[in-house]
Amino acid sequence: MDYYDCIIVGGSYSGLSAAMALGRSLRNVLIIDDGKPCNATTPHSHNFITHDGKKPAEITAIAKQQVEQYKTVNFYTGFALKGTKLDDGFQIETKAGDIFKSKKMIFATGIRDVLPAITGFSACWGISVIHCPYCHGYEFRESKTAILSNGDMAFHFSQLIYNLTKDLTLITNGKSELTAEQTEKLQKNNISVIEKELAEVKHKEGYLEEVIFTDGSTIPLKALYVRLPFEQHSDIPALLGCEITDQGFIKVDAMQKTTVPGVFVCGDNSSFMRSVANAVSSGNMAGAAANRELCEAEF
Repeated sequence: MDYYDCIIVGGSYSGLSAAMALGRSLRNVLIIDDGKPCNATTPHSHNFITHDGKKPAEITAIAKQQVEQYKTVNFYTGFALKGTKLDDGFQIETKAGDIFKSKKMIFATGIRDVLPAITGFSACWGISVIHCPYCHGYEFRESKTAILSNGDMAFHFSQLIYNLTKDLTLITNGKSELTAEQTEKLQKNNISVIEKELAEVKHKEGYLEEVIFTDGSTIPLKALYVRLPFEQHSDIPALLGCEITDQGFIKVDAMQKTTVPGVFVCGDNSSFMRSVANAVSSGNMAGAAANRELCEAEF
């Protein structure tokens, strides 16, 4: 059984950032990753200084190449299936049956979006059906845009996206849950509210052309914003006892520490701010915090 200072489950932006901090601190690290990032369909990454407009896979490749320069960082291609708390650390078992042990754990496992059963939706997700105005909004500025949401979240999204385009429609996908005051504010800004249910997203290679409602009516669109429900990509942190917030994220403190001693998390699994920049930042903090605990224990 291989024994490491720290095992990192997840080898995308936050995991690689954590590994760099640990590798530069001479820590013996293992990154376990199955090579299936959540943004695989996104054509370009934005709002990350020095890498704005690059393909996500290109950023990952550069990051991995740089992390590989630190010889104490090791890589394992596979899926982490099970985690166990030991008296002197942690044990991870992979889907292939391999077992690894470490003093500290970092989960950079991300989240899994729960896509609705709307024809064409999944083909457009991350391309023209998008979640974040900071990541995608500039590319669809001044374009015919809609928001698929309801209630307070719909109103909040409307305020943000109205800044990018005035050709804006709100689709509540059923009866509106907006307050009278919110509805009046939307009307004042010429944002129409459609309470029909969405049936299909028509597109060409992931780029929106129009949406079709259950009554057969349509509206042409270039972009559709939606905030989807999600689930944790890995259940290992929860099974180890890490507290989950009411919003579904893994609870952390300012140092990316979970409620389980020795376990850190970073990236999308613990933050509503889903961006490459935030993932890199939180990964760097998790790696530094894990190293700090190792140093304190050894001193």
